[in-house]
Amino acid sequence: MNLDDFSDLIERPDGGVRRDAEERRERFSVPPGALGRLDELGAWLSAAQQAVPVRAVEQPRVVLFAGDHGVAELDVSGRGAGTAHELVRATLDGATPLAVLARRFSVPVRIVDAGLDCDPELLPEAVVRTRVRRGSGRIDVEDALTAEEAEAAVRLGVAVADEEADSGTDLVVLGDLSVGGTTAAATLIAALCGTDASVVTGRGGAGIDDLAWMRKCAAVRDSLRRARPVLGDQLELLATVGGADLAAMTGFLLQCAVRRLPVVLDGVVGAAAALVGQRAAFRAPDWWLAGQLSGEPAQAKALDRMALNPVLDHGVIVGEGCGALLALPFVQAAAALAAELPEREPVAQEDGTDAGKGDAED
Repeated sequence: MNLDDFSDLIERPDGGVRRDAEERRERFSVPPGALGRLDELGAWLSAAQQAVPVRAVEQPRVVLFAGDHGVAELDVSGRGAGTAHELVRATLDGATPLAVLARRFSVPVRIVDAGLDCDPELLPEAVVRTRVRRGSGRIDVEDALTAEEAEAAVRLGVAVADEEADSGTDLVVLGDLSVGGTTAAATLIAALCGTDASVVTGRGGAGIDDLAWMRKCAAVRDSLRRARPVLGDQLELLATVGGADLAAMTGFLLQCAVRRLPVVLDGVVGAAAALVGQRAAFRAPDWWLAGQLSGEPAQAKALDRMALNPVLDHGVIVGEGCGALLALPFVQAAAALAAELPEREPVAQEDGTDAGKGDAED
């Protein structure tokens, strides 16, 4: 598998349709610019759907990729190594912020086990049946995945994207349930942006103290040394310093772009997978929306590189897709306004014709 092959399969959202949507917006009774980013989002959705007026977002879905990272053994996370399955269980039980919001917004949640480090019996078979391997390797001293596992994880993401597109999902909110994932994500972003470890290392959704942050910086630094020699091959990069969840998310994002399925990104893990995807297919980010600014410096670096402007900046750092889901009502509002606001009545000229219309034929 070569991720660069996606470049030939991905087209940009329809520019002609976007111009039609923008011209229609200029005829609304509400002045252009009065709705701020809602206008921009409505035009983006029109181009993605190839529809003017835009259709309502009626079948959104949250998709969460789950995995454990061996680097968490270095105490770089606020959670213990190998405990991502607890996040999965809490989400399934409706006891996480994401689960509460999804229930309130009536959005179904799908959890995909790409690399959890737990006995499969602890979770429903529908979750664990997709697992590529049990946990990802400790990326500061060993590869996260074998080449075969990296390819299998990308193919898993592609398959999930196809299933969502085929089932009628019209917008995806993408998130992760991982422990150690922000360390791997920071490494990928630092490698792809040519940045030092201290510039991209944050404190994660669970929060860490200063000593843990220094350990995390060291882990990213050591992992970067292993990443730089393989920068020319995105799949090898994911195998070396990524992880099963990150590789699956990369495949998912690329295939969503192939299938013209818009995606709202959440935090730094999704941003890292997206940045790898952009490296493979430069048109792919046109299908993605940054839902929020998570406060992770690596995420801000990746979004800037992809020219993605976050919809929200509200200080939500919990991760797990929560911040991106909060952006969903904003996107749905943009679609409703673009579709339902009335156009101005034509202005009658003195000769009785409508302004802007050509002369009628004799």
